Amino acid sequence: MEETRVALLGVVVENPDSVEELNALLHQYKDYIIGRMGIPYRERKMNIISIVLDAPADAISALSGKVGMLPGVSCKAVYSKLPNE
Repeated sequence: MEETRVALLGVVVENPDSVEELNALLHQYKDYIIGRMGIPYRERKMNIISIVLDAPADAISALSGKVGMLPGVSCKAVYSKLPNE
């Protein structure tokens, strides 16, 4: 079994046209997602989403990269420390 890590993806969505594609990506990685919280910031016309994953590092990196390439979407990943660190 491949080693997994816990990570938090911070996502800022400023282009509502990218939401459908974002949700499709998240659906592809649904088996790794522990939880998700979305906050609509109506005054700024954006949404902030926190996604917690327990996944292999390459899956976290791949999802973060794909999400960050969507138009009007920013994404950063924060990783837990490895157990032996």
